Amino acid sequence: MSKRCQITGTTVLYGNHVSHANNKRRRRFLPNLQYKRVWDEQSKKFVRLRLTARALKTITKKGLPSTSK
Repeated sequence: MSKRCQITGTTVLYGNHVSHANNKRRRRFLPNLQYKRVWDEQSKKFVRLRLTARALKTITKKGLPSTSK
């Protein structure tokens, strides 16, 4: 399964480990993904989502984004 948030689309970022001697090697910054059951008001049932902690805070504050426009 890909390391991607289902709401925000946040994915893996890449950077460098930099040692005291200024040696550089590649590293990955993984998103803080959590599985969470979220109540979907539109379909009147729980939906299991894989979200970042940031997306969870946003959903708590603003609610799930609506899929219909």
